[in-house]
Amino acid sequence: MAAAEPGAAPGGGGCATAGGGSVPVLFCFSVFARPSSVPHGAGYELLIQKFLSLYGDQIDMHRKFVVQLFAEEWSQYIDLPKGFLVNERCKVRLVPLQIQITTLGNLTPSSTVFFCCDMQERFRPAIKYFGDIISVGQRLLQGARLLGIPVIVTEQYPKGLGSTVQEIDLTGAKLVLPKTKFSMVLPEVEAALAEIPGVRSIVLFGVETHVCIQQTALELIGRGLEVHIVADATSSRSMMDRMFALERLARTGIIVTTSEAILLQLVADKEHPKFKEIQNLIKASAPESGLLSKV
Repeated sequence: MAAAEPGAAPGGGGCATAGGGSVPVLFCFSVFARPSSVPHGAGYELLIQKFLSLYGDQIDMHRKFVVQLFAEEWSQYIDLPKGFLVNERCKVRLVPLQIQITTLGNLTPSSTVFFCCDMQERFRPAIKYFGDIISVGQRLLQGARLLGIPVIVTEQYPKGLGSTVQEIDLTGAKLVLPKTKFSMVLPEVEAALAEIPGVRSIVLFGVETHVCIQQTALELIGRGLEVHIVADATSSRSMMDRMFALERLARTGIIVTTSEAILLQLVADKEHPKFKEIQNLIKASAPESGLLSKV
């Protein structure tokens, strides 16, 4: 992780002085807060090490961060003062720095997970170009199996809306989960992601673009993950809803791309041992449908 240097800032944090050889510290990152302790007199480097030990599976090692200290005199967090040493109980947090280019968009099989969202039978007559996105979705899942990429699948209220369509082969999926929440980011999904070391990128596709796809993508980037939405495997009942959702998501730094771009980026080289098999998957051209037009 390329962490930002602690900046000069006034004030102090913490509360009661701790005795003994260690000091209690509350470590906060994203929506999490975990109590722990560090040796008395620990500085910036030890705090970073502790953050990594507590949240290493959640932290994007390619981003820059700043450590902040809760200052009671200001009743808010301040950048960690230069030369800060922990000598009393305190609360610190790790904050991702916001930059103009939020992601490079690189994909590697070892750091990628595919999310297949609600490709269910009852949506067939309602979703525009549903047959096309089923075809492309199946191609993506075949690619995932070839490249050893974990796949997480959800089904929205399957009791009423049916299971995933038969054309989509879920063989080898890491998780197939029913849900009522629109977002795929459920506790079981977060637990599954935590079991996969080094996850950095999510490839997301399914329905509906402006509801479950949009809410899933926003939650994922809020957790520091990079999101790639596959435009030719994602649709809605209304093409206007789909178009505005994709435009909104692109403005947030989410990458809107295509299935062929995803699969070729994952193999990266003609000499990749799976290149020929991936090439065979993408030889058929993308469906000539309204999915790839603006309106």
